[in-house]
Amino acid sequence: MNRKLENSELDRLDIDGFKAAEKSPIIIILDNIRSLNNIGSVFRTSDAFLVKKIYLCGITATPPHKDIRKTALGATESVDWEYRKDTGELAAELQRDGVQLVAVEQAENATMLNDFTVETGKTIALIFGNEVKGVSQEVVSMSDVVLEIPQFGTKHSLNISVSAGITVWDIWSKQNRSK
Repeated sequence: MNRKLENSELDRLDIDGFKAAEKSPIIIILDNIRSLNNIGSVFRTSDAFLVKKIYLCGITATPPHKDIRKTALGATESVDWEYRKDTGELAAELQRDGVQLVAVEQAENATMLNDFTVETGKTIALIFGNEVKGVSQEVVSMSDVVLEIPQFGTKHSLNISVSAGITVWDIWSKQNRSK
């Protein structure tokens, strides 16, 4: 029989330990996300995989907010974040700095997530878009890669927090395969 572990047995970092830890070469950009719960969930996923930074862009709300806090469960205190008004300007800046821009979107010539190869040591900015409109066309057009999560049912898309969880886990796993 398996016994559930107590939180005290999980050997997790405290906030200072998280801040000092080596981060994954993953940045997340939230492009005009409406749902505060989705934002909080992305913070929590980012904490789990030591994401370097989250950029909150456009209409995306910023901490502190009770509805972000409800799903983030403290991750807004551990994960570095910054607000930027214009997603396109931020994307161009990161691209100039050598960051690979990866829009998570359904688009012509998209690469399926399971077929995507991660370049060792390269920082990747994963861009997730608005719950209705997705990643803006401007940002999709300037991205180095467009990733699509394969889906096999009747629905056209996944919730952004689910998409972030799947994508961050996949990229993190590929980056850490050799460790």
